[in-house]
Amino acid sequence: MKNRRLNFVDRYLTLWIFMAMGIGVTIGNIFPAVDEWINRFSIGTTNVPLAIGLIIMMIPPLVKVDFKNIPIVFKNRKLLLISLFITWIVGPFLMFLLATTMLKDQPEYLTGLIIIGLAPCIAMVIVWNELAGGNRELAAGLVGVNSLLQVFFFSAYAYFYLEIMLPLFGLDSIEINLSFLEVAKTVGIYLGLPFGIAVCLRYWILKKKGETHLNTKFIPKISPLTLYALLFTIVVMFSLKGQLIADLPYDVFMVALPLVIFFLIMFFLMFFFSKLTGANYAETATVAFTAAGNNFELAIAVAIGVFGLNSGQAFAGVIGPLVEVPALILLVKASLYLKRYFK
Repeated sequence: MKNRRLNFVDRYLTLWIFMAMGIGVTIGNIFPAVDEWINRFSIGTTNVPLAIGLIIMMIPPLVKVDFKNIPIVFKNRKLLLISLFITWIVGPFLMFLLATTMLKDQPEYLTGLIIIGLAPCIAMVIVWNELAGGNRELAAGLVGVNSLLQVFFFSAYAYFYLEIMLPLFGLDSIEINLSFLEVAKTVGIYLGLPFGIAVCLRYWILKKKGETHLNTKFIPKISPLTLYALLFTIVVMFSLKGQLIADLPYDVFMVALPLVIFFLIMFFLMFFFSKLTGANYAETATVAFTAAGNNFELAIAVAIGVFGLNSGQAFAGVIGPLVEVPALILLVKASLYLKRYFK
């Protein structure tokens, strides 16, 4: 009975997500003041309800990670190098090209998209990877590596693309001052906290109850939290911007289109090259979702902190996850379909 119920949930997951999006938009339009009420629960640029949802949804997949196996997955150096090259070299440049090509008459949206492209996803990728049946240890390892690279190189990337690259394409340069600590704080909230909680839970259960209890009792019990937290986060995100979606549909479309193109190119490019290396399905799905997603939490925090809450850059930042959720859930479906081409 329990397995049937889980299969039913998995089978209609896309439906639940689109329903949550619809509920969020409806709430945002019926109750226009809901965004002000939700934003009251913010500390600086961190929205507490959204942060709680993101953190809770990541904990169950991370509890399932056998952390002692993470070094083993990095033995495939070719796959690791391809993943890092596509994620950190191809990805930011691709987003820069899409932004400067499709939004050159909208400099604020253009800047917002470039900022989004500077950092790969460190939160939601764990959820998409879990739904697609990817390699949990590889996902945890790549997310850890990408997090460290963000802390050390995000500011340098921002300087390079906004102050050096923009003038080369005939656009005005944009100065952005971002400290190492600001980036580290965002990475710590959205990755460090759930990682820490998951590690403590895993090893506490292992010590008290043993591995069998962990895998057969504890993990199945907490696994549904990922879906519940994901749906909660989606409702909150879309209710915050429900009126905006209704009032500025063309602006939403202008920002959404290059993002969708980015997700598709990055996902299938990484999927293709990963398969060429001889990687199995689980590894291929993991690197593909790692390449496709972006750290919207960091992008939004930077946009609000540098350009202001009501800026076009912040608008592009908040549209990002609204587009990512339906796009990536459909890519989960695509990934599961492509699984048949692996032995």
